Amino acid sequence: MSDPISAELFARAQQLLPGGVNSPVRAFRAVGGGPIFIDSAKGAILTGADGREYIDYVGSWGPMILGHAHPEVVAAVSSTMASSPSFGAPCRLEVEMAELIVELVPSIEMLRMTSSGTEAVMGALRVARGFTGRDLVVKFEGCYHGGADYLLVQAGSGLATFGVPTSAGVPAAIASTTLVLPYNDLDAARALFETRGPEIAALILEPVVGNMGLVPPDPGFLEGLRELTKEHGALLVFDEVMTGFRVALGGAQARYGILPDLTCLGKIVGGGLPVGVYGGRRDIMEKISPLGPVYQAGTLSGNPLACSAGIATLGKLREAGFHDNLEIQSAKLEAGLREASAGRTVCIQRVGSMVTVFFCEGPVRSWTDADTCDREAFGRWHQALIAEGVHWPPAQFEAAFISAAHDDAIIDRTIAAAKKAFAA
Repeated sequence: MSDPISAELFARAQQLLPGGVNSPVRAFRAVGGGPIFIDSAKGAILTGADGREYIDYVGSWGPMILGHAHPEVVAAVSSTMASSPSFGAPCRLEVEMAELIVELVPSIEMLRMTSSGTEAVMGALRVARGFTGRDLVVKFEGCYHGGADYLLVQAGSGLATFGVPTSAGVPAAIASTTLVLPYNDLDAARALFETRGPEIAALILEPVVGNMGLVPPDPGFLEGLRELTKEHGALLVFDEVMTGFRVALGGAQARYGILPDLTCLGKIVGGGLPVGVYGGRRDIMEKISPLGPVYQAGTLSGNPLACSAGIATLGKLREAGFHDNLEIQSAKLEAGLREASAGRTVCIQRVGSMVTVFFCEGPVRSWTDADTCDREAFGRWHQALIAEGVHWPPAQFEAAFISAAHDDAIIDRTIAAAKKAFAA
């Protein structure tokens, strides 16, 4: 249960905002109780509206890999703000940001900046359709790629089927341009391309899934998709909005050694400010206006404020040993959670600094597996964690994030809190 001040703020918010929030999962409906309103954050610690502190594993849903309010990021943003947060014109920082991304992400030769991950995915799939001259897009059940109408779909009754809308307001005709497959099922993907290959513009996926909880790709899965899309002339699109710069400096594509045709970035690349990026092969990206016929634009795209935060963040990630140290702390948390949950029906999965505690038998390889989770048990565990001062993502199917600010003492406190929560 939230504190009295958060409860009062939430009551006011519900009169003004749908469900009292500006993004659904924040409402805590998946775990019970009311949301904790946050006044400030520093490092790995959130401070609630009532002054109580919480160890944070939401990390603004991924961007805060350095921890909150990192002094170098704050200094960069403050300095840039004094020169105006937005010009609506080209600026030096967007060029420096682009150069840094091209250097770090193996598949990107040219890129376009946007204001969100959703917008980046929309741009990537639009240029994929424009480049190939085809209409259909393939996604995987359990992967989330933002709020575009044609991506708010789930699988129908068949193994590989036209998408069925998962949101009111999405026309069936739009959803029908998306085909849906089960994640980690390469045979299903092969069967689909065998019958519909000439119509498919692109296959998009989270190379490591974070939106049905943390689900890694099976060995050979990404390699098989790379071969399959090449064979049929479709583009392979990696949605690395979550995994970009997190599971490795160059993202999942660097970790697994697979080069997609297009990559979508967000979250970390903006250092906590709203930003998105899509990029890839030069011949594809040159189809975008003003060079080519594929139109995409944005008032705040490449704004200096977001670019300054991103440059400062990526600069820290490049320091020697950054991801090695993050891996050590993440592995320590994973081991502690396993020990704390001994004897209980849970499955703990982790890749890099992303982790999920599934309340089901494992392993979880697809949405079908994840859907067996005991959501009520997760909700009880989450409420117990909140009572112990740990702010875990308030939904069974959201990955938790570890930051560089999660030191040994904080990890130890988390493990102790998790053990109490499992026993509650």
